[in-house]
Amino acid sequence: QLQLVESGGGLVQPGGSLRLSCAASGFTLDRYAIGWFRQSPGKEREGVSCITSSGGSTNYPDSVKGRFTISRDNAENSVYLQMNNMKPEDTAVYYCAARRASMCHSSQRFYDYWGQGTQVTVSS
Repeated sequence: QLQLVESGGGLVQPGGSLRLSCAASGFTLDRYAIGWFRQSPGKEREGVSCITSSGGSTNYPDSVKGRFTISRDNAENSVYLQMNNMKPEDTAVYYCAARRASMCHSSQRFYDYWGQGTQVTVSS
C-alpha cells in the first residue's frame, strides 16, 4: 500500500520552531517531487514549499520564505519541513504530497499521493 505519513506537528509558541517529517511506505520518493501544503479552517489549502526529486531546487511562497526550509533524505525515504520563527497565521493542518515527476508544480491536482495531515498550532 502506497502511503505518506506526516509527523512532528503540535503546539508551539509564536517565535518557536517545529520540524515536520513526511515518510513514505510502499514506494520510494527519489523520483518524486514533494510538496508541503497547509489548510486552515475556512481557507483553501495552499502550498508552502516544494522540493524537486533531486533536492536541487526548492520554492516557497513569500508568506514563509526565510522561515521555512524543506529538505529531503532519499536514503531515509523522507522529506522534512523545518519551520522557524513561527507565527499564529501558520496554524493549520499540514500535508505532504508526492508528484510522480522530477519537478514541482504549482497546482495541487498534479500531486499523486497525499498524507493524512498533521496539526500545527501556533499560540501563546
